[in-house]
Amino acid sequence: MQEEHQMASVGGPAALGGSNRIVAINVKGTMPPFDPPDNTHQEDSQNQKSGLRHFLSFVGPGFLVSIAYIDPGNLETDMQAGANHVYELLWVILAGMIFALIIQSLAANLGVTTGKHLAELCKVEYPPLVKYCLWLLAEVAVIAADIPEVIGTAFALKILFHIPLWAGVLLTGCSTLVLISLQRYGIRKLELLIAILVLALAACFFAEMGYVKPPTSKVLKGMFIPKLSGNSATGDAIALLGALVMPHNLFLHSALVLSRKVQRSVRGINDACRYFLIESGFALFVAFLINVSIVSVSGTVCSSDNLSSYNASQCDNLALDSAAFLLKNVLGRSSSTVYAIALLASGQSSTITGTYAGQFIMQGFLELKMKQWKRNLLTRCIAIAPSLIVSIVGGSSGAGRLIIIASMILSFELPFALIPLLKFSSSATKMGPHKNSIFIIVISWLLGAGLISINIYYLSTGFVDWLIHNSLPKIANIFIGILVFPLMAIYIIAVIYLTFRKDSFVTFTDDPVKHATSMTIEDGCGNSGKLQDQLPHREDLADIPLPE
Repeated sequence: MQEEHQMASVGGPAALGGSNRIVAINVKGTMPPFDPPDNTHQEDSQNQKSGLRHFLSFVGPGFLVSIAYIDPGNLETDMQAGANHVYELLWVILAGMIFALIIQSLAANLGVTTGKHLAELCKVEYPPLVKYCLWLLAEVAVIAADIPEVIGTAFALKILFHIPLWAGVLLTGCSTLVLISLQRYGIRKLELLIAILVLALAACFFAEMGYVKPPTSKVLKGMFIPKLSGNSATGDAIALLGALVMPHNLFLHSALVLSRKVQRSVRGINDACRYFLIESGFALFVAFLINVSIVSVSGTVCSSDNLSSYNASQCDNLALDSAAFLLKNVLGRSSSTVYAIALLASGQSSTITGTYAGQFIMQGFLELKMKQWKRNLLTRCIAIAPSLIVSIVGGSSGAGRLIIIASMILSFELPFALIPLLKFSSSATKMGPHKNSIFIIVISWLLGAGLISINIYYLSTGFVDWLIHNSLPKIANIFIGILVFPLMAIYIIAVIYLTFRKDSFVTFTDDPVKHATSMTIEDGCGNSGKLQDQLPHREDLADIPLPE
C-alpha cells in the first residue's frame, strides 16, 4: 500500500495514484511548513536548483503588483504635485515606495507561509458580520481603484483616436476581459504582457524626461531633503501617499505568490520569501523611477519661464486629459502622443490587475462556485459601472471629479486591508517561525499607524472644510453633520476593533496528520471527503515518497 500512494506538495493540486487508477486531489487548506522526516532528497534537489534559474521562477507577481503604483491615479497626482511644487515632493514618493516595499513583502510572506491569501484568511478569522463588511469594503476599494484606471484608458483612447469617453470606457472593459483571458494559457503569459506594458510606460516617460532635461541637482535635492512649503503642500503630500498605497493590492500580492511552487520546509519558505522580496524591490524601483520622471516632467514644464498665461492656468488644475494638451502646446505634438501611449499602457495594465484582484477578493471571501470567465465578467461589470455612468452624464469634467472621489475612498478603505495584514503576518498562529521579527513588527505598525492617522486626518479635515465653505443651506449642513459624524465614530471604532482583536484561527501547525483534519479530497468524479480518511496512519506517513 505504501508504494501505491503519493502525496504532492501544497503548491498546487495533488494526486494519489495507484497502479490502476489516478485520483485528483483538491486540497483546501494549508500544509505545515515542515517536511516529513525523510526529506533529505528534497533538500538536495532544492540545493541543485538554487541560483539564478531558481530565482527567475519566482519573478512575475511583483511586476503585476507594481502596476498599482503607476496607474492613472498616480499619474494625475504626480503631475499635479510637480505642477504645484516642482521637485519639492519627490521625497514623499521615495518614502512611500519604501513603505510600499515593506507591506507588499509582508503580503507575499503571508501567502507563501500560510498557503492562503489575505481574503481567505479574513474569511476564516472573523465572525460573519465582520467578514461580510470587510468583503463589501474590499469590493468598494476595487471599484474605487478601477475608476481612474478605466477613465485614464478612455482618455488615452480619446487623445489617440478621438473616441468618445463613454465608448472608451466600454472598450476598456472589453479589452481587459480579452487580455486577462491569457491566464488560460498560464499565469506567465499574463505576467509577460504586464511587463511589456510597464516597460512601454517607462520608455515613454523616460523619453519625455530626456527631452525636457530637468536639473539633476534639484531632482536629487527634492528626493532626499524633506520639505513642505506653501498652503497646498501638505494636502498634495497626503494625496501622493494615498495614491501610492492601495488596499486591493495587498489582497492581490498575497494571492499571486500562490501560483509558484514552494518547498514546504523552513528553508524553502525562507528562500521563497527572500526571492519575492528581491523581485518586488526591483519592480517597485522601476515604478519609483517612473513616478520621479512624471513629477520631473510636469515640474519642469510648469516652471518654465516661457510658459504662456493659458498654459500656466492649465498647470493650476492639471488633469489626465488636460496634461496632453499642455505637453502638446509646450513640447510639441509628439509629446502629446507619447503621453497618450504611456497613459494607455498604464490604464490598460492596471485594469487587468484590478480585475484580477477583484476575482481573488470575491473568491476568497465568498468561495463562489462559478466559472472563472463568469467571475471576471461579474467583477468587471461591477467595477466599470460608475465610470460609465459618470462619463455619459458628466463627460470629462465629471470623470475628473470622480477620480478625486475615488482617491478619497481608497484612503478610507486602507486600514481594513492593512490592519489584518499586519496582524496576520505578526501572528505565531498564522506564520509559526516565519512571523515578523520584533523589529519588523515595530517598524510596520509605526508606519501603518502613521499612514492611517494621516488618512483619517485628511478625510476629517477635508469634510469639515467642505462643511464650512459649501453653499448649501444651514439646515442641510446640519443634517449632513448628524449623518456623517456618527459614521466617522463607527469608522474609528472599527479600526480599533481590528487592531486589538485577538486572532483565533490557526493556520500553522507542525503536525501533518492533525492539520489534515481541515482538508478535503475530491476525486475525478466529484466525490469528496476528509483528507485524513484517505491518508495512511501516523506511523506510515513518514514512508510516503514525495515528488522530486
